[in-house]
Amino acid sequence: MASTSETGHSKNVSNFDELVSFVVGYGTSYNPSKASLKLTALQTLSTNAKSELLAAKVAETARNNAANSREIAFKSLKKLSTRIINALDSTDATKQTVADAITVNHKIQGSRANTKKTVVDTQIESEPNVTPTIEHKQISVSQQSFDSLIDNFSKLIQIVSTETLYAPNEADLKATALNTLLSNLKTANALVVSTTTTYSNAILTRNNTFYQTSTGLIDIALDVKKYVKSVFGATSPQYKQISNIQFRKSKI
Repeated sequence: MASTSETGHSKNVSNFDELVSFVVGYGTSYNPSKASLKLTALQTLSTNAKSELLAAKVAETARNNAANSREIAFKSLKKLSTRIINALDSTDATKQTVADAITVNHKIQGSRANTKKTVVDTQIESEPNVTPTIEHKQISVSQQSFDSLIDNFSKLIQIVSTETLYAPNEADLKATALNTLLSNLKTANALVVSTTTTYSNAILTRNNTFYQTSTGLIDIALDVKKYVKSVFGATSPQYKQISNIQFRKSKI
């Protein structure tokens, strides 16, 4: 389902085309001196607005698809990491190696024995001889961003890869399979980053065409209304045709 903002953009284009259609009907009586209000300029603006609106929608779909694919790629990471720990712990690897791996796994799982740490924030008052206030803040140490998950999974792979006693028979626990998964996770994450950038740029381009002051579709449409009003009069049938056509600036 289209978002309210996207519906608003589409409605602005539809209303602009309705306005242009009336302008065409005015024939030679519609003859503004301002270049951006001329019929050919209005038609070009309409074409550009539709193209950029579509480009933003396509870019959004690509970003959403990439995000969905990344979510699927990362879905089994926590369970797999725990299996790696159990496989390592079942060997004769040193307690220190197992402990290091467990520490990294806690970060992947988003939990620790103590998931929050307390820091002291000292606020210095501006007045002299005033005791500074001491505020204790709870700061999460969970590292659950996709970048952090990739980094910690890479560390876990490094630990088991350098442990000669880690030699599981299960194919998906072997170092080669883990490295392949790591590569896939990086690719999935990078695709979200690139498609998000493309989408963001498409939004900027669209919004510039629609909502830029003076040159955007909305302001041009309002100027067309003013011109028609000046030519035919505020009570004319021509102005009444277009006076109620609505144009709204979107927040997104």
